[in-house]
Amino acid sequence: MVFKRRDRRSIWTTLREALWPRGGWTRAARYVQHRLNRLPDPPERIARGIFAGVLTTFTPFYGLHFLTAAIIAWVMRGNILAALLSTFFGNPLTYVPISVASLQTGYWLLGLGEVVHEHGSIGYKFAKAGEDLWQNFIAIFTRGEPEWSGLTIFYQEVFFPWLVGGIIPGIITGLICYYLSVPLIRAYQNRRKGALKAKLAALKKKKKQADDGQAAD
Repeated sequence: MVFKRRDRRSIWTTLREALWPRGGWTRAARYVQHRLNRLPDPPERIARGIFAGVLTTFTPFYGLHFLTAAIIAWVMRGNILAALLSTFFGNPLTYVPISVASLQTGYWLLGLGEVVHEHGSIGYKFAKAGEDLWQNFIAIFTRGEPEWSGLTIFYQEVFFPWLVGGIIPGIITGLICYYLSVPLIRAYQNRRKGALKAKLAALKKKKKQADDGQAAD
C-alpha cells in the first residue's frame, strides 16, 4: 500500500498524538500554515476557506466538522482544502474557550440565565444524553421503553444554545483570521513567485553559458 505507515501505531499512541501531536501543537500549527500558504488559489479564495473552517469549530457538530466546513466553503466559493485544514483551529488547547464562549453567548441570546443550572453540570448532561442514546438503541432490539428526558435537556440546554451562541464568536474569529491571512498569503505567494523566477533565470543563464561554450568549441 502506497499510503500505509511502515511503523504501525498502537491505539493509545494514536489517541495520545490526537491530543498532543508529535512535536507539539506549535509545530502542527506551523505545518497547517505552510500547507495553507502553498495552496494554488488566490489569497481571497483561500482566506474564505479559512473563515469557513474557523467558523465551523464554534459549532457543536463534532465528528462532522470536515463536512460542515466543506459545505460552508463551497457556498462561499472558498478553498475547500483550506477549510478542512482550518478546522484544526479547534484542538484540545482551544476547545474549552471555544465551548465556553459559544455556550455563554447562547445563554445570553436565548435568555436562559440560571435555568441551565437546574439540571446539573454540562458534563452530567452529556452523560445523561449518552445514557439515553444507549438505552434507546437497546430498546430497538428489546421490549424496553425509550427514554428522551436526558436528550431533551441536552438539546435545550447544551446543543441548541451552543449552536446559536457559536455564530457570533465564530464569525468574529473567522473574520479576524480572514483579514490576517489575506496579506500573509499574498506576501508568501509573491515571494515564492519571485524565487521561482530567479531560479528559472539562473537555469536559463546556465544553459546559455553551456550553449556558448559548445559554440566556441
